[in-house]
This record gives sequence, C-alpha cells and structure tokens, in this order.
Amino acid sequence: MNIKPKKYASYDPNYIDRNKVFNFIKLINMESIFVVLIFLVASNPSSATPSPSPSPTISPINSSTCPVAMNFVQTVPWNISSCHNFQPLESQYQTSTSLCCQTLLSLFGVALAQNLKDNSLFQLANLPTSISCLQHFQSNLTSLSLPNSLVSSCFDPQQFVITPDICARIQNMEDWLTRLGSTPHLDTACKPDLSDKNQCNKCVAEGYKVQQKLSAIDGNESHSQDCFYFTALYMAGVANEYGPESRGALSCVLILMVNSQVDSRDGHRALMLGLFVASLAVLVIVLLGLGLYFWYTKRRSVENLLSYAELQEQRFGLRLRPNTVLTWFEIESLVRATNNFSPRNFIGRGGFGMVYKGILPDGTVVAVKRLQESDSQGDALFYSEIEIVSNLKHRNLVPLRGCCVVDENHNLEYRGRYLVHEYMPNGSLQGHLFPTKLDNQYTKKPLTWTQRKGIVLDVANALVYLHFGVKPAVYHRDIKATNILLDADMRARVGDFGLVKQSSISTSLLNTMVVGTRGYVAPEYALYGQLTEKSDVYSFGVVVLEIMCGRKALELSSSGTPVFLITDWVWSLMKSGNIGEALDASMLGDGNCARNIMERFLLVGILSSHVMVASRPTILNALKMLEGDIEVPPIPDRPLMHGHYVMYDGDCSGMSSGCGFVSS
Repeated sequence: MNIKPKKYASYDPNYIDRNKVFNFIKLINMESIFVVLIFLVASNPSSATPSPSPSPTISPINSSTCPVAMNFVQTVPWNISSCHNFQPLESQYQTSTSLCCQTLLSLFGVALAQNLKDNSLFQLANLPTSISCLQHFQSNLTSLSLPNSLVSSCFDPQQFVITPDICARIQNMEDWLTRLGSTPHLDTACKPDLSDKNQCNKCVAEGYKVQQKLSAIDGNESHSQDCFYFTALYMAGVANEYGPESRGALSCVLILMVNSQVDSRDGHRALMLGLFVASLAVLVIVLLGLGLYFWYTKRRSVENLLSYAELQEQRFGLRLRPNTVLTWFEIESLVRATNNFSPRNFIGRGGFGMVYKGILPDGTVVAVKRLQESDSQGDALFYSEIEIVSNLKHRNLVPLRGCCVVDENHNLEYRGRYLVHEYMPNGSLQGHLFPTKLDNQYTKKPLTWTQRKGIVLDVANALVYLHFGVKPAVYHRDIKATNILLDADMRARVGDFGLVKQSSISTSLLNTMVVGTRGYVAPEYALYGQLTEKSDVYSFGVVVLEIMCGRKALELSSSGTPVFLITDWVWSLMKSGNIGEALDASMLGDGNCARNIMERFLLVGILSSHVMVASRPTILNALKMLEGDIEVPPIPDRPLMHGHYVMYDGDCSGMSSGCGFVSS
C-alpha cells in the first residue's frame, strides 16, 4: 500500500485529500470509527488505481511464493452472495467500491492478519509476493464457482506491498514495538472471543486509542488512516487469541458478513440432545396435562373476562387523557366516511397499513390508516404512536385527529386498529419526485427549486422540533420521501410515526432489531443498533439528496440487488469537483434558482448523511447551514465504501444488533 504522490492530485478525479484525515479521525466517537471504517484491508483511497481503466491482469510470476495459505476462503463462513454474477462497472473506482470488491478486501484481510502473526510483516514483502497471494486468492474463489476475473477487477497488487512510508515508518512487529512499546490494554481487550458484543466494544475502544498514538508518533496527518489499518491488522492477527479466521475477528474487526451456519457435527449433537430433552418434556406434559386441563377450563372464562376488562380500561384511559384532543372514533363512522374502505378511496400504503380518504359527517376530509394485523409488536407500535404523537404539535407534522380499536367482539371484517389523520391533498413527496402511473404522472409537474427549498426547510424544522422542542426528545427513525406529505400549499408535513421512540427509552434499543428503510438507515444504527438523534439526521441528509438530485436513495436491479446508492454517487461527484452535475436538471430552469444555494443544500445533504456520527451536524445546525446563518464546514473524508452494509439484506449472525430492516 503506497502513498500516492501529491502530483496526482491535480488531475486524478478519484484523488482524496488525506491532509484532513487526522483532524477527521479525532472527531469520530470510538464506536463509529470501527463500526464503519470497517478495516477493509488496504481501503486506503490513495492505493486505488487512478485510471478508470481496469486493473492490470495478474500474470504468473514465480520469483516469490505467497507466505499464507488461502484455503480459508473456502472454510470461513463469509457470505459469497454479493459476488455472484459479478460484472465490472464503468470505472475502476466504481468497481473497487462495489459491495463484492469491498467484501473481498475484508476477506483478504484475513490473509494479511495471518501473515502479520506468522511473519511479523504488516503487509506483503514485495510485488511478486503480492501477485502470488492474489493468484492463490483467486484460485480459491474460483473453486467456489465465483467469476475468475474478481481479483484482477477489484485489486491492484501494489496496494498490498509494504513500504516504510505508511504509518510511523512501521513495517514489521519489531518496528511496532520500537515506536509504540507494549500495548497491554489493547492485548487484554482484544484477546477474548470478539463475537461477544461487549468484548468487541472494549477491543474497539482500545484500538482507537492505539491508532491515535500511532498517528501522533507519525506526525503526518495523511497517514492517520494507514495507522488505523495497521491497528486493525494487529487486533485481528496478533492480539486476538482465536485468530483472524474466527467468527469474532471476522465480524468485529474485519466487519465481514458471516453466515449463521453451524458445524454439522455440532448440529447433530444438538439435535440428539434436543430429542432427549423433548422426550422428558413430553413425559412431564402427560403427567401434568390431566390436572391442568380441569383447572384451565375453569379459569378460562374468568381470564377472558379480565382481558376484555383490561382492554376496555385502556380504551377508557385513552378517551380521558388530559393532554390530548384525540377523538375516539367508532368503527361504524369510519366505514361510512371511507365508503366501506372502497378502493376508490384508497390513497396509498403507509409504513404499517393501508390509507384511505374519508369524509366525516361535518364535512372534514381525513386520512384513515388501517394498520396491518401483526403480532404483539404491532400493538406496541400502535400505542407508542398514540401516546407520543398525540402530544406533538407543530406546523410541519401531520396532525393525528383520532383513533379506533375494533376488538374480537366486533365483525371479523373490521377487526383491528385505525388512526385518523388530517388529510394532505398533495400526497407524498415520493409521488412528486418519482411519479408513477398511480400518481398521475402525465399531469404532475416536477417540483420547482422554490418548492424543493421550502420542503427541505420544512422537514428540517419538523426534526428540530422533535429533537429540541419536546422533552424527552423524539426520534422518528423512518424519515423518507414517502413519509413526508404535502398540504394544499405544498408545505411539507412529516408523518407516519409508527417507529417513533423517545430518547429516554432509546438506550434500551441496542439489543433490539434494527428498523427503518433500506437506503435511509444510518450505518451505525444498521450495524450496532446505536440510535441517537444523528440517526434521523442521516435519513434527513438522504432525503435532501433525493430532493436536490431527483434520484432515489437506493436503486435495485430486476433481481433485487442494490446497484445505486445516492450517497456514494454524490460523494464521488463532490470529490471529483463536479458536484453541480448531481443537481436535478428539471429545476435548473426555475427563474428563482440560485446555483450557489442549490450546491449549499447538496453539501448539507452530504454532511448530514456522512458515514461518521461525529461528522454529522445536529439537525439544528443543519438548518442554520441551509438558511445561510452559518457556513457549511469542510466535509471530513470517509472510507471508500460505507453504504453497502445499510443495503445488506442477508444474515448478520455474529454481529451486534442485527441487520434486520422494515422495508416499506
């Protein structure tokens, strides 16, 4: 991994100024740096091939052999699905930052960490050795029925060759000890099984401290990311007693997506044990069953009565809430208002159910959301929305007028839960940005710059209210174009609070399933369940980019594979000095347009959707930047790839708080 000479900066469109990396690293909280910098072996942008042409084909060279066996490619439980049907993209930069190539970088990190453990070298000794290792790497990939062009498309062999000009002139373990001394805290924290979430966090925290020391010793700010890279190699290859091929090192340090497969022998033993326990359980059930039957029969009617009374008490409590002006609707009035939920009154599908237009007896037009039937989590979401949203009052939030619960004593056809909102006649922002035939695409005009500017400011004001205007603060968790509605004056209203959480209870979410929508979910929340106000800021930034660029946050192929992430696309244009190309051409003809303000909005969107939590502004500061009250600061650098784990929809076993998503 060589540092690219400064002379390339003047004409390389993919060149990233590394002089700001050190200051950038210092801003990052300790969880975020290792959550999303993700090690990605040799992900140093300076080592990427500057030319848009493909990397040179790796040809056989026999002057050196690879010091590391590559058969781990076939044995570690990595997820190979991202590399099926791999095809190089238009440029080398796009190819190397694809999900497949970045997954392979993490996988090749196993070899480099093992080489450090066995041979004390932080990278490979020379170019022939690097080429030999990549050849063996490709051979093992080919044996898994993966394309035989993966390595030559993704990697430049030179990026894995050791030189003194990387981090504090460190090349081997002797240099590490000479420059840094012993690292007992890092060794202790990273020694155990890192598949344990708490132990992983401790290891990450100590690694961050060591990386800062190395950067200070080096003194060259452009080497900070290299020092992080060396620290990660040390953590996985030397400090961890289970080694770089262990599930903990793979998921915690290398952030490699791993499968949840279990050794078949272990599975067989578990099956036998399960059958034995099940047999004992059957015996116990038979012995107890007869006695419990008579007791249960007697108690059943009493429990049903108590359950019904409890439900009535909840409903009565909601009716009498002193701080709410909600109306408790009877189902008969909603049926009449929506013409028996006629398809002609169907407006669309919200995050948790179908939405219908309705007209109340006094002539008021409302939107009735019929929530989907689900498990007990659905009840929890419903009552969460009622309890929190009923007390939220802001001009940029969709007002909740009332609710309705139809229990088991009513007609099965209408059984369920309903929310009644104020009707928004201009529909969702999604329908205006990306109209479909259902949205009457032939008559709906593109949004003007003036309208887009107002919508961005309206959404920002709504989030400022949620984060700073109420106590405790409220996190929406599902900010996206479909949840932003437009009233008769085209003013934006944030709605669909089904995932809303108050900050006073959000700390309990670390071990719960991550929820949100693919493409909008903040990386630290998707990977580790770390929910803060900055999670909403990330989603807000993505929406700003959609509004300004006229492109969807995430675009999928016909097979459902992600092929475009707006944050990556806009970032690459900004780094190449072509940020203006991201602007939606349909709004540039607006007579009121000011290109410098448009580009400022784009920069706020990029900063708000930054991969690093600490680099994002608060929503209050983002609003001030949008309004021109404060300047948009220089945007800190970021790793080559960050959004792919947000888009990932596979098994995240072995990682902290999962990668499950509610896509809607």
